[in-house]
Amino acid sequence: MLQAEHHFELAEAAIEYAQFVGAFLAAGAIGFRYAAVRDRWRHPTAGDAERMVYGSALQRAAILGLVGAIIGAWKLFGGLPAQAARRHLTATALVTSDLTTALQVGLAILALLGFLLAAMRRPAGWPLAAIGIVLAPFAPLVTGAWPRIVNPVHILVGGLWIGTLFMIVAAGIALAFRAEPARERRGAMVADMVNGFSPLALGAAATLVLSGIVTAWRHLGSLPALWTSDYGRALILKLVVVAVVFALGAFNWRRQRPTLGGDATAIAIRRSSKSELFAAAVVLALTTYLLSLPAPARRQAPPPPATAPTPPG
Repeated sequence: MLQAEHHFELAEAAIEYAQFVGAFLAAGAIGFRYAAVRDRWRHPTAGDAERMVYGSALQRAAILGLVGAIIGAWKLFGGLPAQAARRHLTATALVTSDLTTALQVGLAILALLGFLLAAMRRPAGWPLAAIGIVLAPFAPLVTGAWPRIVNPVHILVGGLWIGTLFMIVAAGIALAFRAEPARERRGAMVADMVNGFSPLALGAAATLVLSGIVTAWRHLGSLPALWTSDYGRALILKLVVVAVVFALGAFNWRRQRPTLGGDATAIAIRRSSKSELFAAAVVLALTTYLLSLPAPARRQAPPPPATAPTPPG
């Protein structure tokens, strides 16, 4: 059976990859604020040095989250004209007449505003950003379109896992080791952030597996397509790298996390976390490649029935 040709465009893949990164940055900033840091920076027992580190780390996470939200808004707003054209509407008419689109636009604006406020060290910005980022994938539910939330939820939970880990490394650990006044407490601070992140990582990983199975089945259409199609073989390669990400995550959780508390173990988990992040970056690259391949389920779908010719009257 001949397989449909496909063309891999590097520019399109780069844009798609940037959009994945943006989604992970936005979700990771939320995970960092509400799982890794929580309200430790406000705790009465926290010293001035700890408050300084947490405040700076949250600001950095908010800035990175804002970058991610801008990328997401660019994707959403940039696609409105084409989406409206398919319905023979203007972009404005689409937003005002379609409840799902209106909700997505509103949540995107809310996320932008929230991260901007959080980057200015306004605590009220964080709940606004969280609402905008976490609820956006579920916008299609207002019209009962359940299948349309599978891919967005898959990306969201991936961001809550890998994106939050990135924030811990790039914001939490980096600033804890840079702040000299926090030298005595930085090992404990890293332990607190990692321990706060662990339940989120476990829940996100489980949800990621479930949503990934649903997504893969929808694109494959049948089990043999997993090894008989280009899409399936590329998916197998992606799953191998995903297994590496899970193995590194399990190593960090089971072996590294219980030993945290000092500088040496904080440095060790930062090193192993970077390996996990690198493997996750490879997964995203393979995902962008998968998007360029024709899904077997589409080729297997029966064509629409032909319209019977109208008899001459």
